[in-house]
Amino acid sequence: MRAADLLGPDGPIARALPGYEHRESQRAMATLVEDTLAHKGVALIEAGTGTGKTLAYLVPALLSGKRVVVSTGTRALQDQIMEQDLPFLSAHLGEPVNAAVMKGLTNYLCRRRWREALEGPASEEPAIARRLPVLMDWVERTEVGDLSEVAALSEDDAAHAAVRSSSETRIGPRCSFHDECFVTAMRARAQAAQLVIVNHHLFFADLAMRGPHGGGVIPDYDAVIFDEAHQIEDVATRFFGVVVSDATIEKLCRDAERSTLDVKLSMTLRSRAGMFFAALPDRPARDGGRADLPGGFFEGGAGAAAHHALDAALEALELAASREDSESFAQLARRARRVRDELGRVATPDTRHVRWTERAERRVAVGASPVDVSSLFRDEVLHRVPALVLTSATLTTGGTFDFTRRRLGFDFEVDEVVLPSPFDFAKQAALYLPPLPDPRSPAWFDDALDEVVRLVRLTRGGAFVLCTSVRVMRQLADASRRRLTGLPLYVQGEAPKSTLLTRFRNDGDAVLFATMSFWQGIDVPGDALRLVVMDKLPFDVPTDPLVEARCRHMEEAGEQPFIRYLVPSAALGLKQGFGRLIRTRRDRGIVAVLDSRLTTKGYGKVFLRSLPEATRCPTFADLEVFYQDGDESGRPR
Repeated sequence: MRAADLLGPDGPIARALPGYEHRESQRAMATLVEDTLAHKGVALIEAGTGTGKTLAYLVPALLSGKRVVVSTGTRALQDQIMEQDLPFLSAHLGEPVNAAVMKGLTNYLCRRRWREALEGPASEEPAIARRLPVLMDWVERTEVGDLSEVAALSEDDAAHAAVRSSSETRIGPRCSFHDECFVTAMRARAQAAQLVIVNHHLFFADLAMRGPHGGGVIPDYDAVIFDEAHQIEDVATRFFGVVVSDATIEKLCRDAERSTLDVKLSMTLRSRAGMFFAALPDRPARDGGRADLPGGFFEGGAGAAAHHALDAALEALELAASREDSESFAQLARRARRVRDELGRVATPDTRHVRWTERAERRVAVGASPVDVSSLFRDEVLHRVPALVLTSATLTTGGTFDFTRRRLGFDFEVDEVVLPSPFDFAKQAALYLPPLPDPRSPAWFDDALDEVVRLVRLTRGGAFVLCTSVRVMRQLADASRRRLTGLPLYVQGEAPKSTLLTRFRNDGDAVLFATMSFWQGIDVPGDALRLVVMDKLPFDVPTDPLVEARCRHMEEAGEQPFIRYLVPSAALGLKQGFGRLIRTRRDRGIVAVLDSRLTTKGYGKVFLRSLPEATRCPTFADLEVFYQDGDESGRPR
């Protein structure tokens, strides 16, 4: 049977599940994916929320008989595919599934570092020592060594950092724990699998490591399917650039001190690093983002002197470690060399990259990012991968794939299809655009606050208030807290993201104030989320060095960056934010955008054409009528 038949009304899934509803959009997507894999084509597929796109690409991938890499936007989707979707298909299709999941190295426990943590100086550090009993029990039971299995251990826990694997800490076949290594076992499973589930970060990290002679982590493949493909440009920009932070060097110093290497070397390195990062221009950046690094910083004066001193300290550590007859010392030497090389890349002027600095509460960094990744993606992926599928709920703006094609370097015709969502947005969602002042006006905040308060009171909570900046998020949250008494109110940053979402779902009437990381990839089906408020159109920060460089690059090419880059990029972001609301056929609620530019500016039409066909409510009275058309409690069905 073909993939579409397996997913159809007469297929094995429909026969096995009473009440199964087949979806024509899902079957159409499955057919296109199947044909693309069979004929070594390329397809761009926008599949609206509720299409069932995961099964629509998994079924033809399994049927293809080819080694297919599925690259997802998040580790959560990786887990869903491996733990839910593939077992479901195996059970109902009656065929064994030969699949393996690959995550980044830092997700796995390193047995060598685990032994060092138990027996070395790290065991005496309180932050690590108190976690060792929990880890010890888990290490004896785990089969794959994925640290996410330890619920009590967050990613920023000191014990996590002390025992996880990484490219910096791996020794290879000479490690005494190589035969028991979780990463080695993970790679072996992937090598034997027909379907390999990775995430975008690992895919592009692997791509950045692959030279003309191979050498990647992921096994060679016949086809790639990118899910959540709207994230590709951002992830590729990260992995084809370079970042060096004070935390990177501090970690190198701590590991050197835990060895028997001369402690004076690490003390000197720490001091020189402090001098280097202190010498960076303290240029204010909006909301703690990146600031441009002046072109002459590395070419003379205090910046050049600080860089040379830091490089000399790294070289001294590298040479001392390389003289020791131990693989762990050799690994320290390689890490020092890598930091030297990365700083060298930042220091070297290159018109294809933009250099920047970033200061956060507990982190200072310098970096260099490629201005344009389209040629990299075209050369390394589009022209090399035999068969390729890119899919997401948000790939078009204004009804076309033009923006996605330009950003990813498509220079040839490919199959393109927009598959509508099965949801009835006109009945399930209202779009409210209140007539507020221009969001750049000082008068905007007070009026926006009033709208947030009365919208939350209308829905009795169950609200996401999504903001485009940390500053506005905190201001709105602080002011709302005084007026929305009686409702649980959470603010991003007060607890881990997963904890906030769990609390939000369990409360049922909570209000969560968050920034861009909650605009996409968040799934809260049901009545717990019935209102999504977005403060402003999510334009990229215009003063960000990378955004400035991209706009300048387009202007030099005779293009209009605002219309061809900033507007469509923001339209995709708004579309993602809207997508948080309706996740099932039973969901119903309100999306409010507190930015009058949607209706007062000509480019607002691009945004509106990109959104689902929700019921437009011009006034709050209209909104009340729509919302009260629910159950007896006034909440939406």
